Amino acid sequence: MDKDYTKKALEYHSDGKPGKIEVAPSKPVESAEDLSLAYSPGVAAPVIEIGKDRWNAYRYTNKGNLVAVVSNGSAVLGLGDVGATASKPVMEGKAMLFKLFADIDAFDIELSEEDPEEFIRIVQDLSPTFGGINLEDIKAPECFLIEEKLRSLLGIPVLHDDQHGTAVVVTAALINAFKITERYVKDAKIVICGAGSAGISTAKMLLAVGVVKENIVMFDSKGAITTTRTDIDVYKAIFATNSNIRSLRDAMTDADVFIGLSKGNILADDDLRVMAPNPIIFALANPVPEISYERAKSIRGDAIVATGRSDYPNQINNVLAFPYLFRGALDTLSTTINEHMMIAAANAIADVAKMQFFNGEAEQNGSCFVIDKECIVPKPGDKCLLTQVSTAVARAAMESGVARRRIASFTEYENTLLQRVDNENFFAKERKRCNRTRKPNNNNREREIQS
Repeated sequence: MDKDYTKKALEYHSDGKPGKIEVAPSKPVESAEDLSLAYSPGVAAPVIEIGKDRWNAYRYTNKGNLVAVVSNGSAVLGLGDVGATASKPVMEGKAMLFKLFADIDAFDIELSEEDPEEFIRIVQDLSPTFGGINLEDIKAPECFLIEEKLRSLLGIPVLHDDQHGTAVVVTAALINAFKITERYVKDAKIVICGAGSAGISTAKMLLAVGVVKENIVMFDSKGAITTTRTDIDVYKAIFATNSNIRSLRDAMTDADVFIGLSKGNILADDDLRVMAPNPIIFALANPVPEISYERAKSIRGDAIVATGRSDYPNQINNVLAFPYLFRGALDTLSTTINEHMMIAAANAIADVAKMQFFNGEAEQNGSCFVIDKECIVPKPGDKCLLTQVSTAVARAAMESGVARRRIASFTEYENTLLQRVDNENFFAKERKRCNRTRKPNNNNREREIQS
């Protein structure tokens, strides 16, 4: 990060009120009567009703629209273990994005706790306050245990975004990339570089949508994950290959897909040259990708290239997923966010990319943008993400039996969602295309993604 940008970022966070979020009342407090209703003695009435039935908390408090963003700062961005306090700007930012994109209130909670069991106990004790828990920037393999245990204990949506948010958006991008390159999911040979929380969860989700495990080769910092290694944990062992692949170059030979969730500048030019025709290259390390967008395109002009950066096409960003996963889960009072809901989200995100219009003429005529190599995912903040992804998640929650509340009319639900947010002053003028009919692209093979 250059000095000018660092200065600008520090000024952004410190000007006016320090930080990025605040708490504001949602009810009028303009008179003594308002105050008496909001607090004493009026507050006793909802307390009594909730005491009779705890589900009344969703009626009389903000529990049903409140998410905790919880971290111990052990794996922050590309900065590593910076500790709880230093992670606070990231968690504040996550809380801000929840509100901005899905009208979900969120509190950031930074815990100075490295022990997984104690971390679980603290979050469990805090859980009556919240309708959902978003775990963030917790190192592997502890993050797997923490999420698994909290999901089993709490009965509310729990999501480790570094795992599942990444997995959902990568899967959505691959859906469209496979369609463009006319590949079948079951035939795709995939190299995943990075075996932390994002890499493991992405690989698991790819299996769920039809990728063959034997077609995945995964690397960690010590090399290929193979069945002959004795230094891998149970999570990595799931993806251990019994092939004689040892080097990244070996794995990249004839590979259809590279997914980088590791560190910058690890791909050599020849690694790309040996890939299959029309390769799919997701170099997602931030802020420095495994190979730069320009370099990848110059070596393989036939490639689809994505990064985690906003200054290049095809930004793979978790913000395309997590606000809408929680929106759909909260609105159905779901007990969890399960695999069915995440696959539905991935398919919906992929569909939103195909709904984008490429110019004013297309918008006027009502014809839809056809996905191409530089538009395989939507832009962050697209309102169609709010309606389409949240609806898909809510529907999947109902279908899979984890919803405590059913949505009677999805048309009415989508209209309610659009009333929740108004980002017109923050983003470019919204193109009015969310509800228009999409024209099928008959030149591409049918997607082989389970729903």
